[in-house]
Amino acid sequence: MADKRVEQAYAVAKEQYAAIGVDTEAALKKLATVPVSMHCWQGDDVGGFETAGAELSGGGIQATGNYPGKARTIDELQSDVEKAMSLIPGKHRLNLHACYLDNGGTFVDRNEVRPEHFQRWIDWGKGKLHGMDFNPTYFSHPKAADGFTLAHPDQGIRQFWIDHGIACRKIGAAMGKAFGTPTVTNFWMPDGYKDIPVDRLAPRQRLAESLDTILAEKIDPKIHLDAVESKLFGIGAESYTVGSHEFYMGYAVSRQILLCLDAGHYHPTEVISDKISAVMMFVPELLLHVSRPVRWDSDHVVILNEELLAIAQELVRSGKLEKVHIGLDFFDASINRIAAWVIGMRNMIKALLYAMLEPTEEMKQAELAMDYTKRLAMMEELKTLPFGAVWDYYCHTQNVPVGMAWFEQVRQYEKDVLSKR
Repeated sequence: MADKRVEQAYAVAKEQYAAIGVDTEAALKKLATVPVSMHCWQGDDVGGFETAGAELSGGGIQATGNYPGKARTIDELQSDVEKAMSLIPGKHRLNLHACYLDNGGTFVDRNEVRPEHFQRWIDWGKGKLHGMDFNPTYFSHPKAADGFTLAHPDQGIRQFWIDHGIACRKIGAAMGKAFGTPTVTNFWMPDGYKDIPVDRLAPRQRLAESLDTILAEKIDPKIHLDAVESKLFGIGAESYTVGSHEFYMGYAVSRQILLCLDAGHYHPTEVISDKISAVMMFVPELLLHVSRPVRWDSDHVVILNEELLAIAQELVRSGKLEKVHIGLDFFDASINRIAAWVIGMRNMIKALLYAMLEPTEEMKQAELAMDYTKRLAMMEELKTLPFGAVWDYYCHTQNVPVGMAWFEQVRQYEKDVLSKR
């Protein structure tokens, strides 16, 4: 009976959207081809598996809260990811950090990580995932304790982190080859000063030189892509961040690699939805880390707010969706971690669907004709069209729970699995 109601509501919505020139079937077909990269670190509070019971933090990386049931092993994390993915419509990707390696119980330092340390993830993901993405881990390590990695003044420490970056690109390439879709390996490091520096230039020169060394080997873009990610500040680096937006935008444009825009890495009045079109003019492709900052880069669970909708609308309206890799990045330890994944992922996909249900060309024509009255009127009328009915139908056709039905499955999993950890 519930399925029939979903189908009936969709039939009415389909007619209403058709009346304004929107083909809901085409939108749903398109939506099913867009993968979102789900970040593994929400499942264990950015812990990783380098050493048993490790708690990684530092460099602005900190999960707050003590909700029970976090993953402690690779098996547990994979089980949790599978559960979350079963409640999210579509086929998606998993984003891993280097610290989530399978070292077989023997410590492997960052400069010694190899593709074989992630073969367990690759084997598990085949058939389940659209692909995998990867990140070097430039934090929570003795050689990062003083706040510098690739920009470190000590050449020996700098070389250690260069070797880590080179190793991680090889791991990313192995993942891309295994899945047949390019892995995006994203470089972010927390290098910076807590207080006002004297020399702002030299660390940036060292960072550029280090990155150039890491990226020197060319890798087939069909299996691997490089991205660099900026940040406004971090905990312990409040006054100066080496890898600022301006630095990385210049670097990405000059090296023709991907630029990563993280929603939480800018001044509180800035939004990445406004940056997408500007950046896409000068870089080959773009990586997004969709997050929700609250007062600082706090990485709250993504909600369906105005900025999320604006990000999705910009991707669709610009016609550049195929050139943008969408990933999520938040870590909330105050709520059920699987629910956090499901809420965030479903909201990102909802936002994309909302954007796809616009009569984009008609709106563009009104704007081109300087008919701003019609443009505003259309934008406002779209807000009350039955988008929710189309979303429910998409979930129904993708064989995932409709509405809040997913929540009961998470609660049952919490009772059966998470509460016993």
